[in-house]
Amino acid sequence: MLRFSAPSKIEVQQFLSRQTSAAYSYPDVGASAISPPSGYNVDHNRVLLGSGEGTWRRAVLAVHQWKMFEMPRVTLFWPTTLIAVGTDVAILVRVLGFYWLNACRITYVIDDDGPICRFGFAYGTLAEHAETGEERFSVEWNRSNDQVSYDILAFSRPHQALAKLGYPIARILQRRFAIDSIRAMQKAVGCVRENTS
Repeated sequence: MLRFSAPSKIEVQQFLSRQTSAAYSYPDVGASAISPPSGYNVDHNRVLLGSGEGTWRRAVLAVHQWKMFEMPRVTLFWPTTLIAVGTDVAILVRVLGFYWLNACRITYVIDDDGPICRFGFAYGTLAEHAETGEERFSVEWNRSNDQVSYDILAFSRPHQALAKLGYPIARILQRRFAIDSIRAMQKAVGCVRENTS
């Protein structure tokens, strides 16, 4: 939903309420848990956040609080949203003086405890999203080396006409989102590293 001004909270609530019966805009729901399907752009970014149980706990809390969305040009509605399968969220992106409100739904949640602890979730796009695809946000604590990492995996392709026309800009924005999301998580966890490999 492209706009010339930022929506009010009531408009966002109405937008989200319309998503309740909406279907996913792609057939490969949940594929980011296994292997991204062919025919999509795949973006995978991973960064070391630090080490130890304290870093792990801060990283898990940061994901629960959607800290990876605390960045310029992007607003999540709402950061208090419960991370649970079937939950809908709206993401407002400001680009070139326009506001684009996008709808996503959480497809699965990761909560593994073992030699490698993992926590996170993926959300998939609904019809009212510029792109079509899925994105996974997760943190890991490898107990064998005590390292804590943040990982983002996305597969996507343009969905709406303007996204198709502005494809090169969309790809730049996707790369920028990954970098900003990593920085937001580093800040939330108290990490000063800037490595985005």
